[in-house]
Amino acid sequence: MDEVAPIINHYWIREEFPHQIIPGLAALNIAGLSYHGYGCPGKSTLLDGMVAREMARVDSSIATFMGVHSGLAMGSIYLCGSEEQKQQWLPSMRRFEKIGAFGLTEPEVGSGASGGLMTTARREGDTWVLNGQKKWIGNATFSDVTVIWARNVEDNQVKGFLVEKDTPGFRPEKMKDKIALRVVQNALITLEDCRVPEVNRLQRANSFKDTAAVLRMTRAGVAWEAVGCSRGAYELALKYAQERQQFGRPIGRFQLVQDLLVRMLGNITASECMVMRLSQMQDAGIMSDEHASLAKAFCTVRMRETVGYARELLAGNGILLDHHVGR
Repeated sequence: MDEVAPIINHYWIREEFPHQIIPGLAALNIAGLSYHGYGCPGKSTLLDGMVAREMARVDSSIATFMGVHSGLAMGSIYLCGSEEQKQQWLPSMRRFEKIGAFGLTEPEVGSGASGGLMTTARREGDTWVLNGQKKWIGNATFSDVTVIWARNVEDNQVKGFLVEKDTPGFRPEKMKDKIALRVVQNALITLEDCRVPEVNRLQRANSFKDTAAVLRMTRAGVAWEAVGCSRGAYELALKYAQERQQFGRPIGRFQLVQDLLVRMLGNITASECMVMRLSQMQDAGIMSDEHASLAKAFCTVRMRETVGYARELLAGNGILLDHHVGR
């Protein structure tokens, strides 16, 4: 992330992605970190979480890019793909030669995707015809493959499809003018009679339960990213408090400023203990949806509070990109 920190504000202002960092990410061998086989490292989800934390500590957009590519896209293939699909995609995605995206949410369907998915899939022989829209799909403006979840009109069950770049009828449009995660290239995807071969249907994705398994596997990563974002804000605020002089001394020597720092550190400590235990449970195979959801909810709330404290500590400077906290 030393390569990211000096340049990220430039790309944040322009709502662009720094594609030149991808070879460096590939060299770290962190894509598919906790997956076994297909060239993946086969490490623990605890280590995977720590990597997400360190990425988010510098920039949440880059951590989100990684979570979509390595977690959601590769994870869908890893859990729901056939052996042939895994062999075809996972090695090249691990090397970042192919970039993945994950298309579940829709313009009118967010967290209710399990029961209200409006994108449809209709089978015609050895081809599936997809129609609908997907919204907030990270990486989709430049991804090589996008996992599209659609409802089969025959059995009303959710199926997964690997839609390759430049497939006719697949049209991603960049979403602009966001005020957060501006480096993430979110897209509104329109699927209009998009024809996908049966061999590109995820062969082990037969209902939303399989989609949910992917979400369960990756949900802890969101909590880890929240911890990293909190730590980044705290470290920036601490450095500022040590350097900013008022009334002849650093502002960090005043108790009101110390109170803010202690509140931030308390949030981070509680959140980090929670996610470490969560990943230990995931590695042991005893983590449930409720555990992961609780950690995600708790850590993200504490993160927003912590960043707010950092913004308060920096006063007016907190809204300047040069000080990073606002980003």
